[in-house]
Amino acid sequence: MSEAVDCPLCDARGEHVLWRDRHCRVVFIPDPDYPGYCRVIWNDHIVELSDLIPEERTWLLEVVCATETALRELMRPDKINLASLGNQVPHLHWHVIPRHRDDAHFPQPIWGTRQREGRIRPGPEPDQIAVRLAQLNDRGGERRP
Repeated sequence: MSEAVDCPLCDARGEHVLWRDRHCRVVFIPDPDYPGYCRVIWNDHIVELSDLIPEERTWLLEVVCATETALRELMRPDKINLASLGNQVPHLHWHVIPRHRDDAHFPQPIWGTRQREGRIRPGPEPDQIAVRLAQLNDRGGERRP
């Protein structure tokens, strides 16, 4: 795996990894305002999606979609936000964020201006998400023990 000096996404220590394979991993982000928040991170230090070969891009988006599907099944949110910014951390990753109309920022992005005091909702247990992501194993991935 190629790593960049001081890149927080190259260093997976301390992450709550739900699933991983040799290309990417799905990480649970504990955020009480946004339960179910996950991040899909490319393992190698790559900056842009177009830096991947077509098969890698396809696989990464398959993992993003599987994460979205798992969260939709578990949480029934009003919307799932998908974001790949990289302005602050230039390492290829996707945010997968379940959203509800009564959350603190809706309809703005979670990094935008707070709209209200949001309703705190219970989220799925990380293991519930991991079980659903295990279906990726049938498509070439391997679940982290």
